[in-house]
Amino acid sequence: MISRLPLHRLLALVVFVAAVLWVLTGHFAAVGSETPEPGATEAEAVVETPKRTVAVVRAEVTDYARLIRISGVTEADKLAILAARSNGVVQELTAEAGDTVERGAVVMLLEGEDVRAAVKTAQDQLAQAAEQLAVGETLSAKGSLPETQLTARRAAKSAAEGALSQAQAAADRLSLVAPFAGTVDAVNVEEGEWVQQGTPIATLIALDPIIVKAEVAERDVAHVAVGAKALVRLVSGVELEGTVKHLARKASDKTRTFALEVDLPNPDGAIPSGMTAELRLTAATQPALTVPRSVLTLNEAGQVGLRVVIEGDIAAFLPVDLIDDTEAGFVVTGVPQGARVIVAGQDLVRDGDAVAVKELTRAEAEAAQKALQP
Repeated sequence: MISRLPLHRLLALVVFVAAVLWVLTGHFAAVGSETPEPGATEAEAVVETPKRTVAVVRAEVTDYARLIRISGVTEADKLAILAARSNGVVQELTAEAGDTVERGAVVMLLEGEDVRAAVKTAQDQLAQAAEQLAVGETLSAKGSLPETQLTARRAAKSAAEGALSQAQAAADRLSLVAPFAGTVDAVNVEEGEWVQQGTPIATLIALDPIIVKAEVAERDVAHVAVGAKALVRLVSGVELEGTVKHLARKASDKTRTFALEVDLPNPDGAIPSGMTAELRLTAATQPALTVPRSVLTLNEAGQVGLRVVIEGDIAAFLPVDLIDDTEAGFVVTGVPQGARVIVAGQDLVRDGDAVAVKELTRAEAEAAQKALQP
C-alpha cells in the first residue's frame, strides 16, 4: 500500500512521524542555548537569573508632633432672646441694635401706671399693718390686748407683705433687663407697639470670649485635652491663639465625631459670630519618618507600607501607619531606626526576592525625586 503512495506524500508522512516522536520525548533546546559539558550537574547547567537592583535610603526616625487641622465656626459665648414678661404697650426702648449693655441694664420699659400705683398702695398698707402690730404688741405686753387680736394683727402684716411682693413683681415685669453684659444684636419691636407676654423683644450676645466650635475625628480625640492651646486662623486671615474649653465625651451618632469648643479672646468684639475658622492643635510627639509619596505601596492584603531590604539583601514588606500628609511627603510610624527603605524599584520586587542594593544618602534621594517631577 505504501508503495502506491506518491513520493511527496510519503516524504510528508515521514516528516510528520518524526515531529511527533520529537515532541513526545519532551526535550527542547532554546535557540542559542549552550549544551552542558559532559559530566556537568543539572544545577550547574541552570543559568542564574540576574538580581534586580534597588535604591535604598537609611531611615532617620525622629520625634514628630502632628498638627490636627479641623474646620470650625465662631459662635457667641452667650446668646439670649429677651422676651416680654407682661402684656402692654412699649413705653421706651433704651437700647438699639449694636449697643453694648451691662448686666442688669434696662432694655425695654412697658406702660403700666396702674401697676406702679398698686405698688405704692401695697407699701402704704404694709406700713399701716406694721404700725398696728407694733401698737398691739405694746398693749399685749401691758395685758390690755387679747392674744387673739395680736395674732390677727400679725397675720394682717404678713398678708400686706405678700401683697407688696406681688405688686412689686408685677411692676418688675414691665421692664426688660439684660441678664449678662453683651451686645444687642437685634431689636424686634418699636415704641408704642402692643406686645404680649413672650413676644421676642431683642437678641443679646456676648462676644468676649468668642467660641470656635468644631468636630474632632475619632482617631484624633485622644490627642486633644481641655486646657490645651489651639491656633485659630479665621477666614479673614487673622491668626489667634485660643484655649480648648470643652471636649465632648460622647460621639455624635451620625458623624462619629466629638464636639470641641475653643475660647478665643475678643475684647473689642471685632470677631463676629458665624465666621469660618481653621483650628490647628498639636498632637503628642511620637517616633515617625517622612517619606516621598511615591514610596508607599500596598501588599496583597491591601495594607499600606514600605518595601525594605532586610538582612541578606532580601526584599520585604513593612506595614506602616500614616499619621500626616505634609509638603515634604507622608509621615508614617512603625519604621525601625536605620531600616533600609527602598525608594526606587519597590514596585518591581516581591517579598523574598534577592536584590542588589544601591544605597543613597537622603540628599541624593531627594535630588533624584526632584529630577523625576514634571
